[in-house]
Amino acid sequence: MSVEGKIKFSKALSNCLRAAGLLNKVSRRYFPVLAAMCAVNALTPYVAVFFSARVLSELATYRRPDTLWRWVIAGAACTGAFAVVKAMLYERQETLYDDLYGRKEILFARKMFSLDYADMDKQATHDLRDQIRQNEGWAGLGLMLVPTVMGELLENIIGILSGAALTVSLFTTPVPASAGALTVLNSPLFILAIAAVMVAVSVLAGYCSARSELYYTSASEEANFGNRLFGFFGFFGLQKERGADVRIYSQERLVSAYWAKNFAFGGSGLLARLARGPMGILSGLGTGITVVITGCVYVFTCMKAWAGAFDVGSVTQYVGAATAMAGSIFALMSAFGELRANGVYLETTFKFLDIPNAMYQGSLTTEKRSDRNYEVEFRNVSFKYPGAENWALKNVSIKFKVGRRLAIVGENGSGKTTFIKLLCRLYDPQEGEILLNGIDIRKYDYRDYMDIFSVVFQDFQLISQPLGANVAGRADYDAERARRALVDAGFGDRLETMPEGLDTQLYKDFTENGVEISGGEAQKIAIARALYKDAPFIILDEPTAALDPIAEAEIYGKFNEIAGDRTAIYISHRLSSCRFCDEIAVFQDGSIVQRGSHEELLADGSGKYHELWTAQAQYYTGD
Repeated sequence: MSVEGKIKFSKALSNCLRAAGLLNKVSRRYFPVLAAMCAVNALTPYVAVFFSARVLSELATYRRPDTLWRWVIAGAACTGAFAVVKAMLYERQETLYDDLYGRKEILFARKMFSLDYADMDKQATHDLRDQIRQNEGWAGLGLMLVPTVMGELLENIIGILSGAALTVSLFTTPVPASAGALTVLNSPLFILAIAAVMVAVSVLAGYCSARSELYYTSASEEANFGNRLFGFFGFFGLQKERGADVRIYSQERLVSAYWAKNFAFGGSGLLARLARGPMGILSGLGTGITVVITGCVYVFTCMKAWAGAFDVGSVTQYVGAATAMAGSIFALMSAFGELRANGVYLETTFKFLDIPNAMYQGSLTTEKRSDRNYEVEFRNVSFKYPGAENWALKNVSIKFKVGRRLAIVGENGSGKTTFIKLLCRLYDPQEGEILLNGIDIRKYDYRDYMDIFSVVFQDFQLISQPLGANVAGRADYDAERARRALVDAGFGDRLETMPEGLDTQLYKDFTENGVEISGGEAQKIAIARALYKDAPFIILDEPTAALDPIAEAEIYGKFNEIAGDRTAIYISHRLSSCRFCDEIAVFQDGSIVQRGSHEELLADGSGKYHELWTAQAQYYTGD
């Protein structure tokens, strides 16, 4: 990114306002508290200046004890009140900010939940989310810089207005005619020139600071990469699952090499070079220029006081207020620079949040048949994954009815899992159509259609939450139904040993009392989850691939008993596990090359099924 940035100020401001609106949706209380705190912060220095000036004016003129005491008491009371309110608002704002930091993740989670599966499954989508996370991680850029920038803008605008209110009489109070040559200070042109110089110098100082900020953000590419390296290698030794490999292969030597070469935030990195060069020069220049503003204020104020325009108390007010106002102008310009620089990173955030849903959602209601009489047909279906050159499925046609047991077998990469993803409408085919009771599934309401499927995927995931919640997929659930599903899935004996029954927390991510479960136990819980949903179609997509063929066959046999009148689809590259099925479809290179019962397919000595069976027979001939 060049130091000029890649976005116009108007667009950056629009992005900032949109981001504020999104954050306000997840935390309605934060921005009102932020606004109140900014107002108090902006007014506090002027309160002290105002009352100090009144006390000094009284001391320099009439010296009336009662008046003096009133100003002292009022000043102390107001200053104390502002300090108390400021402290209370600060603590509240900090608490809400920390809460907002976590709640902003709701925006990204909701987007992921709502994305078409095809987009959610793309690596580009996850890379974009990682980029947003990295921008936030190394410099706080993106959504969470918006409250800071908006607070600075509001606070400094209030500060400028307050300073102007207290300094306007500096320019309007005339020098008496007896001042001689100093009456030139009454000239509108002279006053305009002084005011213009003060504003111009303040703007120049802020401009230098803003330019410095743009140099800072131009280092984001190197900083992000350095942050990624640190995020991986910095915590490498703390990861329990890597412990054995680290020790056997002395991987700490590899990690140390990356530590030594990660210069992003070191003394020889880009950020350090910029700090020693243009970024540091501009930042220092901006700060130094503010001294000129203070000097201008002192000279002009003292000249008018010398000429007799006002007393020493007013000098205190004007110098204090004008200096504070100049500081607010400087800070406001700096905030404008931050806003513009951050606008580029908000573009990345919105690119993610604005990913469109291209999949047609449908409108027809899926008929909830009490007899579960459904028929599914693939009709010349072809599909290739986004960005892929080869077809994952090609001209697949198959029909199956409710209550049947269908096995899908084939070698790895033959298209078995892709078939299930299309059946469940996680993807739509590029060619052909999939029919449910004679109607293209794309015409059914998307969520309604998904409700007729329960799937146990090969890479199924359980959550570090109570056992019952895992089975039901929600916090409020039918406990008896969940218990029955676990018993049917073969988890009954293990359930009896759980310290808190269905309320037992799985894994130790959130509590030391969590229960670690074995791979086989996790599989049974995943099957129980599928049973709890009670969908008419239930699918096992190689969830037992890590088991030996005999153990897998036992699980499939048990599951076949409890599937009842549901349509059950079994996917496996092990043929022995699915011999009990009514029909077996053999996949090869994205196509169905054989269909039939186990005996029929095995009788075809030249077929793919016979080839696979013969190759695998050594593992289960004992069965």
